[in-house]
Amino acid sequence: MTQFTIIAHQRVDNYAIVQTLTDTPIQPGQTINISQLGHNLNGSHTVLFCPQYAYLGVDGETGEWIYDPLVPRENQLLFYDEGDDFNWSVDIDGRLDWSPTCTWIDDQDIEDYLALPLTSAGDAAFLVQCAAAANAFAYRRRSEAGYLQDSLTTSPGGDVTLGTIMIGAAYFRQRGSYNQIASFDGMGVAPPQGLSPMVMQLLGINRPQVA
Repeated sequence: MTQFTIIAHQRVDNYAIVQTLTDTPIQPGQTINISQLGHNLNGSHTVLFCPQYAYLGVDGETGEWIYDPLVPRENQLLFYDEGDDFNWSVDIDGRLDWSPTCTWIDDQDIEDYLALPLTSAGDAAFLVQCAAAANAFAYRRRSEAGYLQDSLTTSPGGDVTLGTIMIGAAYFRQRGSYNQIASFDGMGVAPPQGLSPMVMQLLGINRPQVA
């Protein structure tokens, strides 16, 4: 779950606007949860639009949203919320929670990549879990690297898709089985952890700084 600070809000003609302190990758159709706000805005809402200008209300004839192009406002999210109108309010400290669900790949993509037959229902369930974890990890790392406009449902490209599949395959291959007490006798070299340079290149993540 990702949290953002709300610094302003308003409601006109049963549509509400919240403005966050920083830019967000939230897109129309996604669900947000608001807390610590007044005017009965707290709760879950579906984002309908991300306007870039001051919201004025709804056109009585066309039903379209009206904006003032002379008053730009960044980091806004618009959603339907029936209630009394109130003017643009600033200097508040609300909170917006957002839980992105990325679906760039699925378990079948990983299974095809590994070319390994699944031998049990447990393997199939674990493969689904690996796909979900790979999607979440790849999306989060790209967001941290500055790619804030990635779609949650469509991969940015074939390179990112392959990188995400490789991450999921690595998770699946790390699955082990317990069959004896661990000992130091004949202990092998531990496999390296973390993202390989190839996966980082595929995801478009910059080379990390070295102290």
